[in-house]
Amino acid sequence: MSNIFRVILRGIVKGAIYVYCKIVHRAKIYGKENIPKEGPIIICANHRTFLDPPLIEVTCGRYTRFLAKEELTKSKFLAFLGWVFEAILVKRDSKEVKALKESLQTLKNGDCLALFPEGTRNGLEKGEKVKDGAAFFALRTGAKVIPCGIKGGEKGNRKVTITYGKPLDFSEYKGNKDKEILDKVTNEIMENILKLAM
Repeated sequence: MSNIFRVILRGIVKGAIYVYCKIVHRAKIYGKENIPKEGPIIICANHRTFLDPPLIEVTCGRYTRFLAKEELTKSKFLAFLGWVFEAILVKRDSKEVKALKESLQTLKNGDCLALFPEGTRNGLEKGEKVKDGAAFFALRTGAKVIPCGIKGGEKGNRKVTITYGKPLDFSEYKGNKDKEILDKVTNEIMENILKLAM
C-alpha cells in the first residue's frame, strides 16, 4: 500500500514541479528524443542549484533514481522529495556498499540512474575533482550515458534550459577495471556535459 501511495504521490509532485519550472523558470527542454524509452541508462549533468535534480526528474520522461548525498535529509522538504523519488543516499567520500548495490540493481532492472559527476553544486568552480561514479557504473553494466547540460535557474537568471545529448556508448570497455580507461570515460562524459551547458 505504501508503494502505491508513493507512486500516486510521485505523479502529483512531478506535475507540480513541472508546472513550477515552466511558469517560474520558463523552462525549455531540448534533446528529449535522445533518451531511450527503455533499457538501463545513466543521466549525468552539471550541477548548479537545488533545482537540478527535480528538473531532470520531471523532464527526462523515465522513472529515475538519483544518487544524493545523505546530508540532504537534514532538510525536511528535501528528505520528502528523496523519499518520493526513491533517491539512493550515499555518504560523502564513502564507497558505501548499500548505495553501490542499489545503484547497480536499478540499472539491472532496466531503469534510469542519475548523478552529478561534479559531486556537489558548482564542483568544478570549487576545484573539486570530477567523480568517476558514472564511468564505474557504465563500465560495470554496459548502460549508456546520457550527458545533460543545464543553464540558468540561478539568482538573476531565472530562466532555465535543459539539454539532453546523444547517448554515449562505452560498452566496448564493459568489465574493464583499468584506472586509465575509467579516467578516459569520466573525462569524455564531463566534456560532453560541459558542451551542452555552454
